[in-house]
Amino acid sequence: MASSSTPQPPPQVPAPIQVSSQYQVAPNQDPSSSMSSTAKYKPRPLFCVVCASNQKGINVLTEYQLQNRSMEAHNVLMKAGYRVISYGTGSAVRLPGPSIDKPNIYAFGTPYEDMYNDLKSKNQQLYTQNGLLQMIDRNRKIKRAPEKWQESKTMADVVITCEERCFDAVCEDLLVRGGDVNRSVHIINVEIKDNHEEALIAGRAILDLVNAIETADDVDGDMEKILRVQQEQHPHALLHSVAFY
Repeated sequence: MASSSTPQPPPQVPAPIQVSSQYQVAPNQDPSSSMSSTAKYKPRPLFCVVCASNQKGINVLTEYQLQNRSMEAHNVLMKAGYRVISYGTGSAVRLPGPSIDKPNIYAFGTPYEDMYNDLKSKNQQLYTQNGLLQMIDRNRKIKRAPEKWQESKTMADVVITCEERCFDAVCEDLLVRGGDVNRSVHIINVEIKDNHEEALIAGRAILDLVNAIETADDVDGDMEKILRVQQEQHPHALLHSVAFY
């Protein structure tokens, strides 16, 4: 005898769950290996090269050389594919003029293009002969304009300075800021002498330092070892401090 009950519809099949592309597994790939590689991901550090800017009583030619060294490091790191920015710590950008007491002074934020055209119009022969136009030409290919450290909002993971007084200025500024964000930053000074050859050598040394930091599993825990190896392999005196944004 046939049953008089009403036939029940087949059970509904749940819609497939959408998997984020971040965790999708390629064909023939072990899902566990994909999750493992994702867990090991760490963001690339942002490096900041800080140059010495002019202070009262400092020789202008020295300032020019210091800016040359810091931008040389910026250039080397950028070409190597690292994340890098740069700043200056002084009140203005001062470049050599026709005499020691007549520097060319530009406000931070003045485009390198404007500096180049201004210097070229003033005395192209002089500023070509002393290398200033070549330096500005290189700088304008790296970034639009010089930026002031004290006005910076971007938080770097590692700050590299080229002279001890520059190192001191960065440490003091971060102390004044108060550390409200509570984000740590390593500050490393690589002492570089005032000549073109040393700038090139130091650029390679900084490249080695940055590579060691970026490839470290634990930057905070490994920093002491990184700096010790760096000091053994390169002649530049090093200073290190940890501060907070």
